[in-house]
This record gives sequence, structure tokens and C-alpha cells, in this order.
Amino acid sequence: MADKFLKLDSKLFDYIKSVSPKEPEILAQLREETGKLPRSIMQIAPEQGQFMALLVQLMGAKKTLEIGVFTGYSSLVVALALPEDGKIIACDIDEKYTAIASRYWEKAGVADKIQLHIAPALQTLDELIATGHSNSFDFAFIDADKRNYDNYYERALKLLRSGGLIAIDNVLWSGRVADDLDQDKRTIAIRDFNQKLHQDSRVQISVIPIADGLTLALKR
Repeated sequence: MADKFLKLDSKLFDYIKSVSPKEPEILAQLREETGKLPRSIMQIAPEQGQFMALLVQLMGAKKTLEIGVFTGYSSLVVALALPEDGKIIACDIDEKYTAIASRYWEKAGVADKIQLHIAPALQTLDELIATGHSNSFDFAFIDADKRNYDNYYERALKLLRSGGLIAIDNVLWSGRVADDLDQDKRTIAIRDFNQKLHQDSRVQISVIPIADGLTLALKR
């Protein structure tokens, strides 16, 4: 039986990079600066960013949610794809890394599209629900602490409109989710979360093997 996915060796990956991503200079600068940081592995790949921007544009999204900002690459790529009146509610707890994000948002001219909340994301999400924002978001991106993925997902689903899309990062966790011997708490959390989404009738899902794995969940 043939492989279900094409094996992506370095030569083929280099070819894809040569014909697919069209990374704006401002994003390339942010990626380069972030690459010098100790936790640079947390930054999404440009190929994933381009894919997310395409999804946002295809949906005609205007109101979006980001859970986990880091240095702002994902929020910047989405902000650049949004229309002039588009908005992002961005959640993070780290003022040091988000200061880099804010600097690049200003430099790119999209700072007015992004409302940054420095607080535990669950607190911000609960406040949004309590103040009448349920069923109003078009798109949400989850890329924060893995053991809270289920909590973030449930709140994002409540905030999303019918036909809205949630994108969840790191769902393949460097392949560790398929290794039953890996009993790290984060691995278990992602593994359990993936199983939950597979059985969740409220959404239609697709697991995309891009970067570290990206699940798309379309709210019915």
C-alpha cells in the first residue's frame, strides 16, 4: 500500500520553500530577530503563517482571536491578511516577548487592529463571554500551554460564530503523540485533546501535517 502522505525530505522541502511562501519583509525581519531568542522554537513557520493568512482571507474574517502571542509572528501575519476594519483579540501573559510583538505591529502599521490582553488567557476569554462576545468571532488560533488546550478550545468554540474556524497548533508534537511510551503530561494532554476533537460532533475537523501539526476545526 502506498504512503498516505508524500515523504518530505530536505530537498523536496527546499523546493516547496522556493515556490510557495511569499513572506513579507516585515515578517522575515521578525522571524530573524525571534530566531536569536532562547525560545525561538515557539515561533510558527512561515509556511504555516502563509496558510493561516490564506484561510483568513478565504473566510473574509474580520474578528479574530489569538491565544498565545509570543513575539507576534502569527498575529502579525493574520493582521496583514485582515481588512482595514479587522480586529484581533490577542491573549498572552509575557510582557517581555509581547513587547517585541508590539514593536513589529507598529512597524507594520497594523497595531490598531490588535488588542493585546496581558492576563491569563482563560480570564480574558471568560470576560469576553461574560460581556456578550459569544458567537461573534470568525477565526481563532490556539498556540499556548498545552495542558490548557481543552479549556481554550471550549471557550473559543463558544466565542466563535457558526461557520467560524479554530486553528490549533502543535497537535503532532514532534511526533510524540504517536509514541505510546511518551507519557509526558503535555504529550498526554495533546493526545487526549486530539481524540476529543476527533469525536466532537460540534465541529468538522482536518489535521494538517504542516510544521508541528495544525488542526482546523470548523464550527457547525
